[in-house]
Amino acid sequence: MDTKELYKDWIALSEKYCQDLSILNKISLKIKKKYSERNRHYHNLEHINTMLNLAKENASEIKNLDEVLFAIWFHDIIYKARSKKNEARSAKFAKKTLKKYHFKDLDIYKISQLILSTKKHKIIIDDDLDNAFLLDFDLSILGQNWEVYEAYTQKIRKEYKLFPNFLYVPARKKVLQGFLNREKLFFTKKYQQLFEAKARENLQKEINLYS
Repeated sequence: MDTKELYKDWIALSEKYCQDLSILNKISLKIKKKYSERNRHYHNLEHINTMLNLAKENASEIKNLDEVLFAIWFHDIIYKARSKKNEARSAKFAKKTLKKYHFKDLDIYKISQLILSTKKHKIIIDDDLDNAFLLDFDLSILGQNWEVYEAYTQKIRKEYKLFPNFLYVPARKKVLQGFLNREKLFFTKKYQQLFEAKARENLQKEINLYS
């Protein structure tokens, strides 16, 4: 991942709505600092970069592309393993930042809703394809080959290293089984076809590791 290119992506997006480069740099540094915290092994800038690339690949299908891109940038900006309020706090951070610096002609409410939808990974904006795409980008790691998926599970474990196995394993299995119990993991036809079967295989394989 090229952090300079990532910075250019941020500037190219944000300068459409705020022309003060000093402000944009200030926000950029805050974003970089947050996503580079020591506790982050998966929910970091690499994850953001992956999602941004997926958004670019699907740009022609996304109605409000810039709102989706801002939601990607901010959706994990607050991340603490012990907290159940990360998404709400990330949404609040996004709203506060974008309003404080007067980002004009931007649907800040939609950005907030998109971020909030990542908590339970369910669409909360009715019949909104943008919301579907965002959630699919966020869970795209589930549908990768086993080696990539396994590396992801190890990174997640590191993020929860403060929890001993007797607490972590049952909690992790509950999360995995919750996904498997869903009628569908992905919301767009594209990613259902690309990732659904492989994701279910990976989830079940990880559960089996804990048996």
